[in-house]
Amino acid sequence: MGERAVPLADGPAPWKPLPSAQWCALLSQFADGNFYQTHAYGAVSWGERNLVHLCIRQDGAVRAIAQIRTARIGRWWGMAYVRWGPCVHRKDGSWDAEAFRAALELLREEFVFRRGWVLRVIPNIFREDAPAGPARQILGELGFLEHAPQAVYRTARVDLDPPLEIVRKRLDGKWRNQLNAASRNPLRVVEGNDTELFDRFMVLYEEMMARKRFDTTVNVRDFRQMQEHLEPSEKLRVALALHGDQPHAALVVTDVGNTGIYLLGATGEAGLKSKASYLLQWRMMEFLKAQGCRFYDLGGINPEGNPGVYHFKAGMGGSEVRQLGRFEAAPSESARRLLHWAERIRKLLHRLRR
Repeated sequence: MGERAVPLADGPAPWKPLPSAQWCALLSQFADGNFYQTHAYGAVSWGERNLVHLCIRQDGAVRAIAQIRTARIGRWWGMAYVRWGPCVHRKDGSWDAEAFRAALELLREEFVFRRGWVLRVIPNIFREDAPAGPARQILGELGFLEHAPQAVYRTARVDLDPPLEIVRKRLDGKWRNQLNAASRNPLRVVEGNDTELFDRFMVLYEEMMARKRFDTTVNVRDFRQMQEHLEPSEKLRVALALHGDQPHAALVVTDVGNTGIYLLGATGEAGLKSKASYLLQWRMMEFLKAQGCRFYDLGGINPEGNPGVYHFKAGMGGSEVRQLGRFEAAPSESARRLLHWAERIRKLLHRLRR
């Protein structure tokens, strides 16, 4: 890459966590930046002391960045995890294969070769997109193996590039009819990014979960904590559909990078009749397009396990896509297997505690 890839650090140690504001400034330069690479997501999910950051520069320009979770297992062994990274698609350029390779080489050099850990990477790339082929080839050439392909993230993604009237025409006819019906109801939409709105969302969300008795691994209070710590430009967008002061539906989205992501949603019993969720989803498409997002990721689909939600999302005019996958590099196959065994034991203990 010309100039030697050098990790950016606030001091002499090359793998030191960067402050939230400094990391936000770097992340904001990338179209493939995303919520899962934000400092707040990493700090709440894994602990700030377990985060390290990588930045590759060339001639003063930032070419690639990655936030890495580190997890020590025992005294001499551990794993490093990059969720939805490294980011290599600058907003003023295109997806950078050279930077992608350089970032993976440096990550592998540090965590696999020097520390003897397992390195796990989930690139923010979908199989249907142009970078998928080159990225998979680079991963293979560097010795990364795909792990758990059956668990790959599957979602529906709405193209927000066309004018809004075209986006609306692409809605399924029945979905559009429900949207029209919701628009005729006496609903008002309140939206913003303050914690008071998030607290109102949480009340409706917890009421819905109690009604459905639906088991989930999502901890909505973690997202509330993330909202407090996200930088102003990264704050989650919360929208509520109200009839008077009664909330009928609510949702939470993120607009970091060029793809908005539907993170959380809740519908009250009254909202099922007023079709409030249709109104909110359309409002979020309008908001994300105004923010410059190219896509709206509907937050995952599961046609077999959750057919009702799948049917709702399938009507929004998007295309089904699958993420490239989860890839691992390890000092040995036994190290990989030991990590998978440890993770299975941890999940089992977590279920027993719950």
